[in-house]
Amino acid sequence: MTPMGVQAAAFQLPVGCTAYLTVHDNNCQVDHHFRCDGDPAGIQRRVTLSEEGMLFMGQIDSETQWVESFHALSGHTERLESNPADPASLSALLATGHDSFDFFTQSPEIGRTRYVGEDSLTGRTVVIDDVTLDETRYSLTAFSPAGVELWRAKGHEFISRDWRMFLSGKGVVTTPTDRFEKHDEPVEFIFPGEAGFLSPKPKHGCGALMSQAPELQEYSNDHI
Repeated sequence: MTPMGVQAAAFQLPVGCTAYLTVHDNNCQVDHHFRCDGDPAGIQRRVTLSEEGMLFMGQIDSETQWVESFHALSGHTERLESNPADPASLSALLATGHDSFDFFTQSPEIGRTRYVGEDSLTGRTVVIDDVTLDETRYSLTAFSPAGVELWRAKGHEFISRDWRMFLSGKGVVTTPTDRFEKHDEPVEFIFPGEAGFLSPKPKHGCGALMSQAPELQEYSNDHI
């Protein structure tokens, strides 16, 4: 945890929103998690920043379904279609150790995308910066409306039972023309009142690792 101290210029949240957590990962990114007045119960929002600015903004519900996602580098927005064939369910994952999902998102810029995959608990618990997390194993494939595979990903992530959210980990993303490795594990958790809360600048792993970030962001719409 970060000790109390003088805070640098903070990231400006939308009006009516309150942040509760800042997370620095090891790939030169920082996430700010917040809630907004007027949102339905259970909605959580996140913005991800790099050294150059915003990469992603999105929101999930209490079951970690992808309600809405904005990808700043590509400029496209995705929204969850209603009545998924197999909704993502954090409750099922925590109760049984496994959860599958099969749903569509709709985007004005890129059209419909189908996401099919599964999450499972590995049984391993880790403590990072005094925060206890459960490790998960995941696989995910994105398809076009015609059923053509766009990309697939697999690897390990983490979940926080207290915050009901996923946090990124290690994984491999495969496209029809390339393959990328992701290493986005959380390193530091900062809370309201602590130095660095809502800082717009990432702290860890900056430099050479950022050369992969633009490519990875196109295929990293993970569990927010």
